This record gives sequence, C-alpha cells and structure tokens, in this order.
Amino acid sequence: MNIRLLRDSFPQDPALDTAVSRALMLRVAAGELPETLRVARPGPIVAFGKRDVVTAGYPEAVAAARSGGFEAIERLAGGRAAVFHEDTISFAHAIPDPDPRSRVDERFEATAELIAAAFGRLGVDARVGEVEGEYCPGAHSVNAQGERKLMGVGQRLVSGGVHVGGVIVVAGGDRVNAVLTPVYGALGLDWRPEATGAVADEAPGAGWQDVADAIEAEYAALYELEPAELDEATLELARSLAPEHLAPVTTATS
Repeated sequence: MNIRLLRDSFPQDPALDTAVSRALMLRVAAGELPETLRVARPGPIVAFGKRDVVTAGYPEAVAAARSGGFEAIERLAGGRAAVFHEDTISFAHAIPDPDPRSRVDERFEATAELIAAAFGRLGVDARVGEVEGEYCPGAHSVNAQGERKLMGVGQRLVSGGVHVGGVIVVAGGDRVNAVLTPVYGALGLDWRPEATGAVADEAPGAGWQDVADAIEAEYAALYELEPAELDEATLELARSLAPEHLAPVTTATS
C-alpha cells in the first residue's frame, strides 16, 4: 500500500503548523488526497486539549505558556496539555476510513507498537503503556523502561477519515517540564516531572534525524512511502483554519 510522506514544517507559525495536519486530514477524508504521513519539526508550542480549554485555570495556563516562550495552541487531538519544541518530532497520519469509529483501538495499538519498534532500532527499552504521573496520560503512550514517557498519541475522527498524531521528545525533557510546571499548576493537574523522558537520554548520541529516520523506517516496513511536498490547495486550507487553533490572548489572574 502506498502513502505519501511529507516533511514540511512551519516552526515559526505554530497555528499554521497545527492547521496543516488538520487540512491534510480533511482532504484525505474527502477523497481529495491519498493517505498521508507527515513527520515534522515544530517550534515551541504548548498544545491544549478540549478539556483544558473548559478548565477555570485555562487563561492562566495560556499566559504561563507564552511567558515561558511557548505559543499556546488548541490542538487537533489528544487529552491534556502537551509540549512541542525544536527537539521534538510531530507526526500526523491522515487515513481515509468510511467507518473511523470502528478501529480506534486498533489504530492506537498499531501506532504505539510502531513507535516503540522505532525506538528499539536505536537501542531504547521502549514499552507501550502509561507511566504513573506522566503528563497528558494515555494508555498508548510509549515509555522507556516503564518509567519515563517518550511519546504521546491522540486521534481525531471526522466523516470519512481520521488523524492519528502525536509528539515524540527526542531531547529537552527539561524544557517540557519547565513550561508544564506552571501550566499544569494553573490547570490543577497532578503529575510527576520525573516521569518525563527523552529518547536521547536513553540512546546517547541519537539526534532528531536519527529518530525521524527510525520512525520512517518502521512505516516503510508496512507501506510504500512516496516522498511528496505540501500542495498549495492544502496549504491554503490550512491558512484559513489556522486562526481556530491559536489560543486566545489572555491575562492571567492572581
């Protein structure tokens, strides 16, 4: 089976970067594009989930993210706030499916196992499962040695298709913790910073491209990857959607 592989990144425009993955999902679901995998290098973002947005402390959390040098984005899929930065990998798999609800667990399991296998290529003792106290907890997180979270994954379902996406911390777990400490404090979320990991801490010398290559190699074992570039129609749709993903300008209350 063939799928397109995109590597386009927009680190200077976090809202657009988020909207590109949404636009790909919508166009794939509509049958306008074939199945597409995007592996990208984002800028500094705190991506808030729908439950965060309705929390009383959300304005303070948004302000804390921006004070820490991270843009605040309302993301496509997933649970609670997660962090992206230049030493993370953002991946997004847009899949056509006439009945997307019937395979939610199957997609979660397959994606988590694939990412764990990619980490294994680098010598990481990678396991699927939630670590106690991890940020943005999920049963299909991928961790190191059952102790430190390395990857989180979420899904967004629409008519005709689905987005499976997540974030991998290659390096800079300390940056994740530094911004999440005030953000999670504002949201009233309990967590353990020591449960945050990074691939480079488990596989010394592994860089961003090494991890990206390992991920693409695992997908290539299942699909025929066809490198492609982002088309203008998808980019224009993303530009129109981007404002919907930018968190509102807020003033933190004391």
